[in-house]
Amino acid sequence: MIPNRAIGALITTVLALVLLLSFKTPDAPTVTGSTTAGVAEVAPPTSEVAPTTGATPTPAPTPTPATAVTSGYADGTYTGDVVSMRFGAVQVEVTIAGGTITDVTALQLPSGDHHSAGISEQAAPILREEALTAQSAEIDLLSGATYTSDAYAASLQSALDAARA
Repeated sequence: MIPNRAIGALITTVLALVLLLSFKTPDAPTVTGSTTAGVAEVAPPTSEVAPTTGATPTPAPTPTPATAVTSGYADGTYTGDVVSMRFGAVQVEVTIAGGTITDVTALQLPSGDHHSAGISEQAAPILREEALTAQSAEIDLLSGATYTSDAYAASLQSALDAARA
């Protein structure tokens, strides 16, 4: 008689083999053409199978480059609204060059007490960097500076609204 543990181990092993053998890997990209400076051109996987009679598969069409999307901002320097919040007022100024945001300057930040001034001092460069990266007022809120982040984004949005061409 076979012990129960052996039966369990046998069933588990058979089930693992069935799952392993039924696993299908996704199609890998294929390398086409020649390499230039050690970099190969990679074609996307296809579901077509090339005939084995020596014929070569038809190359995939070359994608056309997308046209540049303009931001719609007119060049210049624009001052946002003063946004009042629980700890003080926030106001930013945005500089647009070539249709992109090139600089954001905080004109006003909460500084009524030592704590608010410290938060503003730490938050200002991070919020500026977020705005430059996002190229919009859709910036991440900073933990510990939520009110300041919201007010900064609102003032920035009003400046960007003024910059719309």
